[in-house]
Order: sequence, then structure tokens, then C-alpha cells
Amino acid sequence: MMNFKKSIVTLVLASVLFVGCKEKESETVSKETTETAAPKVKKEIAAANLQTASFSVEGMTCAVGCAKTIQEDLTGLDGVQKATVDFDTKLATVTFDKTVQTPAKLTKVVEAAADGKTYKVSNMKS
Repeated sequence: MMNFKKSIVTLVLASVLFVGCKEKESETVSKETTETAAPKVKKEIAAANLQTASFSVEGMTCAVGCAKTIQEDLTGLDGVQKATVDFDTKLATVTFDKTVQTPAKLTKVVEAAADGKTYKVSNMKS
């Protein structure tokens, strides 16, 4: 009977730990399905207008629900050529058209993701 209780408690604890990422993963899948149905055509960016910004993102708790979601939000912005968010190093790198985007706008998008209180940008280098 004691082993049964331990098994139930372990199962419940494991479920609680994985729920946060799983919920966001399903949102990401829905978003991907919608985006693949109508792909957005990106405008060509003149080499003279390209700028790269790197910054730290604090508050991420998983690679799928956090890092991937932030990366998709950044990639979907007008003027962004490429965005990568590395969960392990907590580092984001964005290549963008400086006539369309600014490091301040990128910061605002990242910090507004989720509930607007979860992620904080620091060490912005552009």
C-alpha cells in the first residue's frame, strides 16, 4: 500500500513539473500549423541595413515552451532576417533591418511574451 502511494505521488509530481512546457508546446504547435498554412514572404534586406543584436534572456524554464516561442516571436517580426534563442546559454541573437527594427523594439517583444512578467532582457549588444 505504501509503494502504491509513493507511485501516485511521484506520478503527480512528474505531471506538475512537465505541465508548464507541455501547455506552451501545444500553443506552439497550433501556431506552427497556422503559419505553415499561409507562409509569410519576407522582404529582402539590403546588406547596408543589416544589424545583429545579441542579448541575454532571463526567466526561460524550458527549450520548447520558452526559448522556441521567443524565437518564433522574434522571427515573425517585420524586418527580422533571422533569430535564434539558445535555452542552455540563455542567449538570443537577432539579425534585422535597422530601418525597421531596433534593439529596444526587440527587447519589448521578448519581455511582452507570455504574461509580460516572465522574461527579462539584459546585456544588449548591437
